[in-house]
Amino acid sequence: MTISYKKLWKLLIDKDLMKKDLQQDAGISWATITKMSKGETVSIDVLMKVCKMLHCDIGDIVEFIDDEEKRG
Repeated sequence: MTISYKKLWKLLIDKDLMKKDLQQDAGISWATITKMSKGETVSIDVLMKVCKMLHCDIGDIVEFIDDEEKRG
């Protein structure tokens, strides 16, 4: 199973925000933004900070993708 942050990037576009705004306003490191950009996992604390900053729920920013669905 992999994680996708496409919903987060779309939400940033919809709110006319950039990744640097997310990094600064949510109080997370640039390394964490880089991990998210690469589709890597981050801690639940990071996701909670992002949700708080964007006033959304975790399902609005991440999606779990079954690896078998990706291949099929």
